[in-house]
Amino acid sequence: MAYQLDFVRIFRDDLRRDGIFLPVTLQCGTQSSQFEAQVDTGASCCIFGRGLGEGLGLDVESGFRQEINTVTGSFTTYGHTVTVSVLRFDFEAVVYFAAAEGFTRNVLGRSGWLDRVKLGLVYANGEVYLGADD
Repeated sequence: MAYQLDFVRIFRDDLRRDGIFLPVTLQCGTQSSQFEAQVDTGASCCIFGRGLGEGLGLDVESGFRQEINTVTGSFTTYGHTVTVSVLRFDFEAVVYFAAAEGFTRNVLGRSGWLDRVKLGLVYANGEVYLGADD
């Protein structure tokens, strides 16, 4: 039996990189930040560097405190509601900014991103497909 999914966006990723990266824009009020974030289906939420939150004018530590546990340890983040835009899909979501200054990994996780889109992947061709979560 064959199945068909409908997507409205395609993004071609560079397979030479370690991971799948998508262009992201975060917006809070009139401030915005554009950068790349790695798709991480194992991450429970979206996590970004502290500097990105500060660039949006946020007092990072005034947000909802959340400890993130990984196989290598844990770290502190703070949640804030912002507008997330990925490949022209825009929505409000609670995302988390790392407390540590040197945190450089930006990830699109399940809550706040993956739970709002339809994701297709043809990794061998470097193709990432996105659609609205119906």
